[in-house]
Amino acid sequence: MQQLSVFLPYIQVILSVLLVGAILLQQSDAGLGSAFGGSRNANPFSTKRGLEKNLFIVTIILAILFIASTILALFL
Repeated sequence: MQQLSVFLPYIQVILSVLLVGAILLQQSDAGLGSAFGGSRNANPFSTKRGLEKNLFIVTIILAILFIASTILALFL
């Protein structure tokens, strides 16, 4: 357990950088035009496909790992 507490801050930094990168790579239609009702897509419900879907799943996994490492750090 002592060795884990030494490496845990480095693991959290790496996870946080990867999580921020994954969030920034995702596409968003939240521009100024969509704030006033305009949008490029007429359908607000679109299906994620291909790389977009994989990036979404990786973001969720990274967020879960980051939360788990933070909770683990509380108890060490």
